[in-house]
Order: sequence, then C-alpha cells, then structure tokens
Amino acid sequence: MKKTNLQIAGMTCASCAVTINKSLSKSKGVKEANVNFSTSNASVLYDETLISEKKLITIVKNTGYKASPGSEEENIKKHELMQKEEIKTFKNKFILSLFFAIPAFIIGMVFMWLDITIPYQDYILWFLATPVQFIVGWSFYRGAWNALKNKTTNMDTLIAVGTSAAYFFSVYAILFNPELGQYFETSAILITLVIMGKFLEAIAKGKTSEAIKKLMGLSPKTATVIRNGKEIKIKIDHVVEGDIILVKPGEKIPVDGKITDGSSSIDESMVTGESMPVEKKEGDIVTGATINKQGSFKFKATKVGENTTLSRIIKLIEEAQGKKAPIQRFADTISSYFVPIVIIIAILTFSSWLFLFEKDIKFALIAAVSVLVIACPCALGLATPTAIMVGTGKGAKKGILIKGGDALETAHKLNSIIFDKTGTITKGTPEVTDIVPINIKSENKLLQLAASIEKNSEHPLAEAIVKKAKQNKLSLGNPKGFRAIPGHGIKAKLNKTQYYFGNSKLMIDNKINIKKLKSKIGPLEEQGKTAMILSDSKKVIGIITVADTIKETSKAAVKKLQNMKISIYMITGDNKRTANAIAKQAGINHVFAEVLPEDKAKYVKKLQKKGKVAMVGDGINDAPALAQADIGIAMGSGTDVAMETGNIVLMRNDLLDVPRSIRLSKLTMSKIKQNMFWALFYNTLGIPLAAGALYPFTGWLLSPIIAGAAMAMSSVSVVSNSLLLKHKRL
Repeated sequence: MKKTNLQIAGMTCASCAVTINKSLSKSKGVKEANVNFSTSNASVLYDETLISEKKLITIVKNTGYKASPGSEEENIKKHELMQKEEIKTFKNKFILSLFFAIPAFIIGMVFMWLDITIPYQDYILWFLATPVQFIVGWSFYRGAWNALKNKTTNMDTLIAVGTSAAYFFSVYAILFNPELGQYFETSAILITLVIMGKFLEAIAKGKTSEAIKKLMGLSPKTATVIRNGKEIKIKIDHVVEGDIILVKPGEKIPVDGKITDGSSSIDESMVTGESMPVEKKEGDIVTGATINKQGSFKFKATKVGENTTLSRIIKLIEEAQGKKAPIQRFADTISSYFVPIVIIIAILTFSSWLFLFEKDIKFALIAAVSVLVIACPCALGLATPTAIMVGTGKGAKKGILIKGGDALETAHKLNSIIFDKTGTITKGTPEVTDIVPINIKSENKLLQLAASIEKNSEHPLAEAIVKKAKQNKLSLGNPKGFRAIPGHGIKAKLNKTQYYFGNSKLMIDNKINIKKLKSKIGPLEEQGKTAMILSDSKKVIGIITVADTIKETSKAAVKKLQNMKISIYMITGDNKRTANAIAKQAGINHVFAEVLPEDKAKYVKKLQKKGKVAMVGDGINDAPALAQADIGIAMGSGTDVAMETGNIVLMRNDLLDVPRSIRLSKLTMSKIKQNMFWALFYNTLGIPLAAGALYPFTGWLLSPIIAGAAMAMSSVSVVSNSLLLKHKRL
C-alpha cells in the first residue's frame, strides 16, 4: 500500500469534495480516500500494483477538477498560494460584480420604489445583468456541469439553476411579453451576494489553517556545519545525518540531533508549549526549530528533512485536518441527498403557485428561485472541517497533537483511561528518595560513601545515587576491588575498609546483622521504594532508598479525569507492591500489575466491553495497546513507534494534557454540533419561508435577494463560530 497527497484545484463548495471523494473511493485499488474542502487536499491510500498516482490524477481530472502531487510540505505551500489566489479571485469578481449590480439595483429597485422610469430601462438592466451572469457567475455553471457529469448535484447547481431561471425568464419577458416584468437585477444581486459570501468565507478559511503556516515559518533556512575542519553555511535541505552542526546564541537549531560539545539553555516552547528554557548539556537531545538562548554548542544531526520533529508535527496536523470525523460523513450524506430534494421542492413550489393557487408566473418564479438560493448546503459542508481545523491548530499550540477528526470526536466519549506506569505516571528514571544514617554522622556522609563505592557501576540505581551526590556537590573517593554481585549488590574497598552495598541477601551472605532494620525497611518498601543497605565488614552504616518517582502533575491529572467521571487504571510489569504504592501516590484505585508487554492490549480489550477506552503510554511495548484502544495517547518523550501508533501525542510529557485534550475534544464537538444545528435549522426554516408558507397569512413573500444574503451569511457565521474556539481555555 502507498499513500499520496494531491492538491486539488477548482473546488467551490463542500459538495465538490464529496464528488471527488466518491470518484476516488470507488476506483479499483483505492483503499481509502479523504478529500478535504478546507485544505484543498486529497489523501489517498492505494495499492500501487492496481492503480498509479498518475491514474488518480486522471480520475480527479475526469471529475472536472485539477490535481497535483507533492509532499505534505509542498502541498501546504501550494494550498497557501491557492488560498491567496482564491481570495484575490473572489475579491476581483466581487468588485466586478458590484460595478454592474449596484446600478442594476438602483435602476431596477430604487427607481421603482420612487416611481422613476428611464428610457430603455429593461434593456439597460439586461446589459448590466449579462456580465454578472456569465462572467462572474461562470464558475457556478462549470461547477454544476462537473456535478452533472458525475451524476450528482451541488451548491453550484442550485445557484446556476436559480439565477438562470430569473435571467432567462427576464429575457423572454422583454422580447415576447413585457407585461410579465423582468428580474435581471435579482439574478445580478444574487450572484454578487453569493460571491461576497465566498470572498468572506475564503478569508475566514485562511485563518483556520494558521497553525500549519506558523509551524512552517519556524523552520530555519540555513545551518552552520563543520566539514573537513571548516565552518560552512549551507541550506537546511543539504544537511545530512551525521553532520556536526555549530549553533550560536540566539540561533534556531536547524535539525534534530545530540549535543557532542558544549551546553546551553534552549527555548523549546515550539514543541512543548512550555515558556521556561531547558538546560541542555553534552549527550542531550535537541530539536530542530527550537531556539538556542545562551552559549554555543555543537551537535550531531540524527534526524533531517521529513524525519525531524517539526516536519512530523506538521505532517500530523495536516493528516488530522484531512481526516473526516464520523459526524462529517453524516453531513456529507445529508448534502448529497439535500440538493436534488431542494430542486424537487423548487419545482413543486413553482407548479403549486402557478397551477394550484393560480398566481402569475412572476410570483411562482420568485418563490422557486428563493427556495433554490436559500437552501444551499454550504454552511453544512463547512460545519465540521472548519471546527476540526481550529481545534487541531489550538491543540498544536498547546503541545497536544491530535491526528484526526475521528480522535477529536471520540476523546470526549471516554469511559476509561489506562495509564502505563514507567515514564508515563512516573518520571521513568530512578531517584534517591530517602537517606537514613544509622552508624554514621550525617546523610551527606552516608551518601558520599555510597556514591564513592558505586562510582564505577553502570546500574541505573547506582547512577541515581552518584547523580544525587553530584547534586549535593560531594567529592567522591576512588574505590578498589570493585565487584558487582548480580541480584545482590556490590562490594568494594575504600581507604582500606571493605564495604558492602545492596539488598538484605547481600548482608546475610556476609554475616551482617540486619534484624533491627526490618522495622525501618518495611514501611519504605511498602511505598514502592528499593531499599539498599550500606555496611562495612562488621555493622550496618545506613540505608538509601531509590524509586521511580511520580511526575509532579500525575496526581492532579488523575483527579481532574476522575472529576470528569472517567475510570482510571494503571498497568505495569512491576510487582504488585510497587505498583500499588505508585498507584496510591497518584490517586489511582484500579491496578493491573505484573502484566507482560504483549498482554497489555488484552486488558484494553477487556475494558472496551464496558465502553470507550484510552491508553496512555510512551514505549515500544505500549504500541499494541495504543493501537487497540479507542484512543491511543502517546507521550512526546516516548519512542517513535508509540508516537506513530497514538491518536494523540502529548509533546510536553505533562499528564495534565490528557484532561486538556478531552476538554478540547468536548469544545470542538460542541462547535461542530452548534454549526450543524444552525446550518440545518437555517435550511429547514428557510425553505418553507422561501416557498411562501407565510404568504397566505401575512401577504409576505421572501425575495431571492434576501435569500441570497442570508445564505451567504450563514456560511460566514459557521466559519466565524468555529474561529471562536481559538479563545477558549483548555
């Protein structure tokens, strides 16, 4: 299977996207197609043995549109150019349309109200309406024809049929029956209002994709690399893996890599959303497009081009905005049936007033045209994609990457969330938690002694003790005769004294009395801490405990989720005692302990019988469970596999972003439902009014011009409502 992204040109409404989607989806070899009207992008998954990219482009062309392939980044740039061109085109059309429509409005309506008649009035109106109908309005005819070729209808069909009915009726009236009256100004003003709506909609749509534009603008354009001992400045595209790159104060880091020389503080807010700079030293990972605040350093490029974190973030957002939420498919289905139903209603309206109620042809025509115009389902087509674009963009600014509309739609429906323990609830690295001196003066003396004999060990627990000693600025001695005893601990000599450091078994094997220690060690181990005893050859000197401590925000995040009525579980391969201790600290009541990595997905399946389940994890061993869950939430510090598998990626590694992502889901879905309600309510209420339902009681008939203005503003209001999401707090 191969995936391609096609930039689509020529789409005028959401129905166009539905038409192209249908044509691609039913083609042999296409497994999945997602056409997004808001981004003008088609994402197609296809079997390259059955169909080629060239054939896919031909299918789009045969549908009546243009398609061009390219990488996600290229397509984003193309889309931005297309948006600018689209805004410019609609602006020019709107100005041209106004040039003819304003005098048509004055002559055809204002003069009529003032009872002013000018010579050749009807012919002047015919002259003014024609360029609007066939130059400005040509795109509606083209769109309607494309739809007809594909045996479907769209918004363009309604506009083309409605305005043509008014225009050609007027031509007939002038030439053959002047007493019927004309409606040239109606068709001219109608097209002008629709074009105005399109122009405002194009401006608003441009704002919804700001997140991607801003991210793309973050990428530096050049890098200073060291090749053959010389510093040379090259384009970012020419950087290759393994290059040694020099970064000076205030510069952006060009690509992802690992520091080989020097240290600095780096502003990583682009990736994490955190404003505080992060201290980085030799061996630490740096991310492309983050900003070096102080100090110069050199680093080795490890990820370049499309593999950098920034490129992957852009790709995730682009895919998210292209994926349809299930609710969008519902809107698409309604749109596909809606237009033909409206045309039938318009025909029935015309026939009923003309034959059943014996009104004149003018009256019947006004009612039919009003029905066609007011019913345009454009607002319905924009309801979902605009809200998803704003929602995913807002999430990205906060370091929450949501991979699709389906994830946004599901997240607020969660019944249970399972958290992996190590690296997710906990920091993932052991830390010294307790220092208990027994036969030694102070905590620092005990720590100094333990760290000195552990100095040459590579064990993670030893690293935690040495790290703590360095933090306390303690000087370490040089041990001799160091020996690691697997499963027990170590022994070494320091200043001619033999020391043992490890568990109870090590003490017993070396005949050290630890009976009095049980009352001290027991409570510590009950808290999930690993207790290590330090002794010389005669007596116990002290106890040091090490544990993988929970993150600062874990408890608060769990509390927030529980307040949302979501059941919280923790899953780990650790023993039950340690697991229960960590769960207690985090405020979690349900624990799955001693679970093998390959069995994590089974526990997810088990909970899915009760409702929607999310899995939060960071490691390769979490990937199957992340994939099995209804929503997989991957920590940004985790492995590439976990990040690729998750539906949501938390770049800040802050568990408070889990409830934030659920709130974002609720807010976005709320906007979608508001948009769809108003779009459907507007159409449902507007059609009977346009058809003349109030006329028998009030004598009031909706003008096609008012219908056109209302239709244009409904689309703009839906996009504007989506943009309000930007100002909501998560």
